[in-house]
Amino acid sequence: MCGIIGVIGEPDASEALVDGLQRLEYRGYDSAGVATLANGHIQRCRAEGKIRNLVKKLAAEPVTGTVGIGHTRWATHGAPTENNAHPHATDKVAIVHNGIIDNYLELKAELESKQYRFESETDTEIVVHLVTDYLMQGMTPVEAAQASFKRLQGAYAILMIFAGEHDLMIGVRQGTPMTIGYGEGENAGRMYMASDAIALAAYTNRVCYLEDGDWAIIRQDGAEIFTMDGAPVERTVRKSTVTSAQTSKAGYRHFMLKEIHEQPEVIGNTLHAHLHPATGQAVFKDFDFDFASLKRLHITACGTAFFAGLVARYWFEELAGLPTEVDIASEYSHRSLPPSDDAATLVISQSGETFDTLEALRFAKSQGQKTLAVLNVQDSTIFREADHSVFTLAGPEQSVASSKAFTTQLATLACLAMVAARARGKLTEEREREIAAALREVPSRMAEILRLDDQIKEVAKDIQHATSVLYLGRGRSYPIATEGALKLKEVSYIHAEGYAAGEMKHGPIALIDETLPVVAIAPTD
Repeated sequence: MCGIIGVIGEPDASEALVDGLQRLEYRGYDSAGVATLANGHIQRCRAEGKIRNLVKKLAAEPVTGTVGIGHTRWATHGAPTENNAHPHATDKVAIVHNGIIDNYLELKAELESKQYRFESETDTEIVVHLVTDYLMQGMTPVEAAQASFKRLQGAYAILMIFAGEHDLMIGVRQGTPMTIGYGEGENAGRMYMASDAIALAAYTNRVCYLEDGDWAIIRQDGAEIFTMDGAPVERTVRKSTVTSAQTSKAGYRHFMLKEIHEQPEVIGNTLHAHLHPATGQAVFKDFDFDFASLKRLHITACGTAFFAGLVARYWFEELAGLPTEVDIASEYSHRSLPPSDDAATLVISQSGETFDTLEALRFAKSQGQKTLAVLNVQDSTIFREADHSVFTLAGPEQSVASSKAFTTQLATLACLAMVAARARGKLTEEREREIAAALREVPSRMAEILRLDDQIKEVAKDIQHATSVLYLGRGRSYPIATEGALKLKEVSYIHAEGYAAGEMKHGPIALIDETLPVVAIAPTD
């Protein structure tokens, strides 16, 4: 996902914007840019590639001002070029955008008929010209923004500033996260908006999360929030738990390595929260989900979280005797599920904002199912919409490739399966104590593995030039194999496949030769 940040009231807006963009680097991106107002005029600086390229350009061509917006782009519409980089602007408005405008072709044709010319390949530029067109018709910036939001279809978060308006920034959320930050202390009189509270960690921990359909007018003295029909609405201002220390690399070469090494600690924290210290029983505070009456459980998630769900299926069926199905979230809503009040859907999401997972949750609710979420982020959209939620304690995960979020999801799901088994009368106290004791061993076992870095590097040398790698596993190790293959694809761009070991003889074995590395997930149990 693209990264967005906006500031108003900052003495040097461009410096704050670059700092915020650097905190958003974990999202992955191919270009970056900022726009500010100087003497009422919009100034822009954009660069292809890393943020350091943008920093070099800003050193040579500084932009000044106290209000501005910034963006890291992950290309969807159009190639990853400087011309397609955000912010996009006319002489009246500058815009940054995360998401997809589904009806951009229709809007583009309309604007081209009015002689608007397009310089990029992006869907974002349509929004810029649409807002400009409303301004040319005599609307105020607020009126033009609201009129434009009503025309847009899709999932998006947008932030905009206007020429001549040094005390105005407008943002909107529709299916994609957007957070307002309230300055205090030495940052009093300053306001912020961002796609992730992580970007604001150095400036404020007082944040407000917009809900779908919200748009906001931001000025130095605060924020006004409205629904799409213009009705004012209140959203709770909360204290963010994200700190500047959590968003640093802490001496590691990159965030993924840091987060791999954080796993013993965060899994220990998660298990400490979910296992009673005396009895070993799995417990979740203020949790009264009814597992006893369920006849079926559906688990749905995306990517790595989906593989965590595949592992959990074995636990729910083995421990709790609960028939369980697992679906990729983007496919779940395409199923023809009969309405049911004796089935439940469990969704898994690190951020609590994963769009396809949120849509799957809404589909389940429309079918009359109970809903339960496993999340790492409180106050997220999925948290607000699910009937019940339980949390991992992974802390902020900034690497694009998930590690600690996955393993804390497994720890939480194991505890949840124990709760379900106890509720259904399927788990003896002795067996529950055995499982709890085994779970408590996991952090120390992980720490042992993490001391094998040098040996792991030697193994990696054997596969670094491979064009494809096969991961095999049986039972609960099969989803682990698929997760291993996903990680190799994500971080090395080497093709990899996770496969059920027993299926190899049914065709795929023909692909194996002396050049194909095979990774077997084969624990003794």
